[in-house]
Amino acid sequence: MKTLQFNVPTMRGQSLTIQEDVLENFYPHFHRHQEAQLMWIKKGKGVLIVEDTLHPFKENDIFFLGANQPHVFKSVSQDGFSNESRSVSIFFDPNGKLKSLFSLDEFESLHQFICSNSRGFKVPEPYFDQISQRVCQLKSADQMDMLMHFFYLLRTLANISRGADALCNERVEASFETVHGSNRIHFICNYIREHYRDELTLEEVADHANLTPQAFCRYFKKHCGVTFVTYLNRIRVKEVCNQLNEDHLDSVSFIAYNCGFNSITNFNRVFKQIVGCNPKEYVQQYKQTLYAMI
Repeated sequence: MKTLQFNVPTMRGQSLTIQEDVLENFYPHFHRHQEAQLMWIKKGKGVLIVEDTLHPFKENDIFFLGANQPHVFKSVSQDGFSNESRSVSIFFDPNGKLKSLFSLDEFESLHQFICSNSRGFKVPEPYFDQISQRVCQLKSADQMDMLMHFFYLLRTLANISRGADALCNERVEASFETVHGSNRIHFICNYIREHYRDELTLEEVADHANLTPQAFCRYFKKHCGVTFVTYLNRIRVKEVCNQLNEDHLDSVSFIAYNCGFNSITNFNRVFKQIVGCNPKEYVQQYKQTLYAMI
């Protein structure tokens, strides 16, 4: 089975990405990404294919997948009808910005956990409440607390993994074709991250990738799981959130325009769609979290 190189939408400077997806079906292509992934199935069922091994999955199953581990979550429809699929994923690159932290003596046990679990594992059902609570804490944390909750989550996973079975018997190294594909999609996504503040158009990015707009749309959706516009909006909203979390706030409108949005109405709609609340509510939640710590 051919493996696609997938690109997780991340902002420069961020060490981990938390992503919640609500889709008609899970991403349907067999793929890998440089990040390790913890995925909580909040709604949906089907079959997880890891390397050449099959694992049924259902609501409230949680899986840990190693960095660059080929996999796909195949949705199974019920009575011929598609079911809505919901999931929360935490992505982190153990060889990226976190590498220097994992090399510290204090984090040796976490480093060993990552190295020993490159084949992934399913979180046993008795530990669901413990892990899901950790994920919820991490998801709702601001930047100051996010890494702290992340390391607590890893420590909990490390303890659980000792009694869990690996998702596959062995790992298959990436082929030249996969590496070549990785270079191309990284080239495209890096261009978007460098120019997200500009009025980027589909035609401009497609031309930069030396593809027709139609071919670019197919290629990008296949390798990123979302459309170009959705990917660009996620990058812009993440940067807006970063600036809203700073001590000295500019106006929300100024920040939105500075991050590439050219319409406040569109910005408010996209922000609520991605974050789950409007910018004013987001700032209030952030301030309440700060006051609770004082």
